[in-house]
Amino acid sequence: MTAHPTGQTETVITLCPSGPMLVRGPVSIVDADGRPIELHRSTIALCRCGKTSIAPFCDGTHKLLHRREASREG
Repeated sequence: MTAHPTGQTETVITLCPSGPMLVRGPVSIVDADGRPIELHRSTIALCRCGKTSIAPFCDGTHKLLHRREASREG
């Protein structure tokens, strides 16, 4: 396994309630065609709502979706 730029050798994945999946540590991500996706941060946020405009990364759209749901309920 390759060391992370911060020296971290373990990968930790955290599922945020109603939000993205945070990935810390060394990881490789490839697209549907098997091409590597370049990573520029030590922690990456992967979208789980499916509405992001920068797939596979989170752009915060889930926050807007939850606000709309809450306003319909109230």
